[in-house]
Amino acid sequence: MKIMLVLISLVFNTKPIKHFTYFGRDREKIHDSAFYNNPNIAGAQIRYAWRQLESEKDVYNFSEIEEDLRFLTSKGKKLFIQIQDATFMKENHAVPKYLMTDTIYHGGEARQCGETSCHGYVARRWDPAVAARFYKLLHKLGEQFDGRIEGINLPETSIDVSEEQLPGDFSEAAYMEAIKKYMKVTRDCFKKSVPILYANFMFGGQKGIKELYDYAEKIHMGMGGPDIKVNKPFQMANSYPLIRALSGKVTTGVAVQDGNYAELNVKTKKKVTVPEILDFAQNYLKLDYIFWCTEEPYYTKEVLPLLASLNK
Repeated sequence: MKIMLVLISLVFNTKPIKHFTYFGRDREKIHDSAFYNNPNIAGAQIRYAWRQLESEKDVYNFSEIEEDLRFLTSKGKKLFIQIQDATFMKENHAVPKYLMTDTIYHGGEARQCGETSCHGYVARRWDPAVAARFYKLLHKLGEQFDGRIEGINLPETSIDVSEEQLPGDFSEAAYMEAIKKYMKVTRDCFKKSVPILYANFMFGGQKGIKELYDYAEKIHMGMGGPDIKVNKPFQMANSYPLIRALSGKVTTGVAVQDGNYAELNVKTKKKVTVPEILDFAQNYLKLDYIFWCTEEPYYTKEVLPLLASLNK
């Protein structure tokens, strides 16, 4: 019954939504026929780390992107790439090694630390020397892939840097201006493919995040974020209304990530269902893109069957 209600609601919403499967680094899963034979899945979103794409300074290797693009094209599917400059596990690094060893880059990255522990690293986005290297990567990617891939997204703006141990050159103003420059460079490098920034939190709270969304409308940069948490109070008070407000003005897309399928729907007081996630994405957020993660058992048992049933 719930699936039927969602399908009925979609009939009255004329805005089409493109469904992509978010594979992260599990590139081999694009060879699963349950994915590429599903007519309502437009393509795959795959994550590529910066250090993977630039192994040494000015030595770029985009062979994995080319390989994935060739295979997906052969199956009639599109590729959406996510360029990762942050990690969420303490032993992983996303930035190239030369950034970490050359003194002009001040280590190239900063620790991501919560209240009790550290769990990863993020590129020093606010550092002009580090940012310049990321801009060059974007230019190289744009030269090779603009118009050939469906789109590109930058990872979330939210970072964990301890307010008690901030990097010496870090400031809220510098971080804001750095993210805006990342947006502008990405927009300039990808004029045919869709550029999206995942903007879910900024220093300065709601005022800070709204400044980014206002800037996105000004430069016509796509916006979105990680996590579709249906009716979640924090998101409803922050990025979700801003994403909704940009509908029809710029491209918007949000990812369903691990854990989202098991969230509580605060309105029903029950575990959220996949049809409820789709309904929220389509009729509240009014998205252009939704990126479904492959967390099991939800992906195989619920997501794929629902998507296969659309438009029937």
